[in-house]
Amino acid sequence: MTISELYKTYQEFPVICTDSRNIQKDSIFFALKGENFNGNKFANQAIKDGCKHAIIDDKEYNETNCILVNDVKSTLQELAEFHRNKINIPVIGITGTNGKTTTKELINSILSSEYNCYSTKGNLNNQIGLPLSILEIDKDHEIAIIEMGASEIGEIKNLCRIAKPTSGLITNIGKAHLEGFGSFEGVMKAKTELYHYLQEKNVMQFVNRNDDLLILKSNEKKRITYGKESNSDFIATLTSSFPFISVKIKDTEINSNLIGEFQYDNIVAASCIGDFYNISYKNIKKSIEEYIPKNNRTELIETENNNIILDAYNANPSSMESMIESFIKLDKPNKMCILGEMRELGKYSKDEHQKLINQIKISGIESIFVGEEFLNLTNKNIYLETLELIDNITRYNLKKRTILIKGSRGIKLENLVKHL
Repeated sequence: MTISELYKTYQEFPVICTDSRNIQKDSIFFALKGENFNGNKFANQAIKDGCKHAIIDDKEYNETNCILVNDVKSTLQELAEFHRNKINIPVIGITGTNGKTTTKELINSILSSEYNCYSTKGNLNNQIGLPLSILEIDKDHEIAIIEMGASEIGEIKNLCRIAKPTSGLITNIGKAHLEGFGSFEGVMKAKTELYHYLQEKNVMQFVNRNDDLLILKSNEKKRITYGKESNSDFIATLTSSFPFISVKIKDTEINSNLIGEFQYDNIVAASCIGDFYNISYKNIKKSIEEYIPKNNRTELIETENNNIILDAYNANPSSMESMIESFIKLDKPNKMCILGEMRELGKYSKDEHQKLINQIKISGIESIFVGEEFLNLTNKNIYLETLELIDNITRYNLKKRTILIKGSRGIKLENLVKHL
């Protein structure tokens, strides 16, 4: 079956499923494979559970209503690219080390005030998630925001081939997934694949004027810059940083629900893109002020005993440093940090965790560390896992404290909140 023939089937049954445990009626099941699973084994059960067709790549499981292809993942990507070629709407591509999901959600909030806008759900931003996102765009959508994630060089190049962004943004380039990228230079090469695509197509780049690396790598002939600097194309000033970030754009004061000075860049990037797409300042203000972060992303939580800043969704050296810098500047008494280890750093892990410990020592803020990566780097307040800390949390008598909780998702530091 050719991609054009498969596309006709998709048009008839435009719901895609990849999880055999969650089959929707009259959908198409793509039997993806991974290191520890083989979707082909569940194809026929998926059909029994209500899907119309199953896309498989193992002839052993080829039965009625199965469509045999060479490779299911590649077929999913090709189908998404074929669909993208049928869509004539602006597509904003977003990548970066930190802030891409928050910025995407802010842009979506702003653009949705005046457009029927599609935005990547959650963090479906990889080689499987992005094609699924593209295939959710329908004829009624007027604009789309597509998030692009990567852990290896070449992935964003491939995602651009599928999504074909008509403008784009790199939030920043920092230290993350160093194990996969090999070095910071590898991260830089991978993230700027978005710029390379946009430059090749001669379409707009939105660039942080205060980021020298992004200014250097972007195309000055086809970019709009944003920031505090007077030579920015889109200027916004930071008016308040506690408890939440506030900015001023011309005569419009915007009071967000976002914590940490680093969120300034996310707010202004989203506002700049909103302005580019002719959203009124009134709607930009309303959209940002109504946006409330969730899913453990810099949430401010008041418990009976403490005020907690919860940022337990992800952690890498760049985001950890930025968050701690903002926390140090926070004018509050009795501050404390509970920090989880940073993962996927490979050979850089020891050095990056030592830098984190040094930053905390200089600040003088009392801290607790969770994770094996901290072993042998400090001998104070270390726990191997969150459950162990929960069992010992009463020894710290945490009351009337302002507590920053940050760490990689796998540490599950959010489970601490109900004990604080």
